[in-house]
Amino acid sequence: MIYSLKGTLVLAQPGVAVVECGGVGYQCSISLTTLSTLPPVGSEVRLYTYLAVREDAVELFGFYGREELECFRLLTSVNGVGNKLAMAVLSDFTADRLSLMIASGDAKGLTAAAGVGNKLAQRIVLELRDKVAAVGAGGEDVQAAAAVSKNGGNLAEAAAALAALGYSQTDATVALRGLSEETGVEELIKTGLRRLSSHAGH
Repeated sequence: MIYSLKGTLVLAQPGVAVVECGGVGYQCSISLTTLSTLPPVGSEVRLYTYLAVREDAVELFGFYGREELECFRLLTSVNGVGNKLAMAVLSDFTADRLSLMIASGDAKGLTAAAGVGNKLAQRIVLELRDKVAAVGAGGEDVQAAAAVSKNGGNLAEAAAALAALGYSQTDATVALRGLSEETGVEELIKTGLRRLSSHAGH
């Protein structure tokens, strides 16, 4: 298994990067997120990789960081998510954002990715919610989002109310990070709105 490539970036375009290592150019399929992080062509670069072997093809996928690679592995473990669809999702969302969306149960947000319908989005959330924290993407926000969305109670009720006001489930859940389950729902909503509006002002 090729774990990573470190060499000279000789080509970078939507969907494809070529890294030359020891005189050999390795073509990798990449997400738009990885493309946006690449240095100029001619620079040294490191990509973490995943080698997909099928009967009719061998394809190398490249990722800017281990978190994106691990998100790719998680996504492709879900029935109905192939390599191409996983790359499409990772082109629409960074690993941090994707982990947060899954942890907060934001299936609706996931449908913004090309090729992801309601049923598949719900399946992704259901199967991966308990696993995304292990990826390391999103940091403490992922832990907090998972706690809010899984525990029910006042925090989950406040998150649902904020989502009903037009905020994404992900942003609503993160806005309640660190608040106590014992706090009243109305107070939680007020605090969440304050945090969301101050964040929007940045």
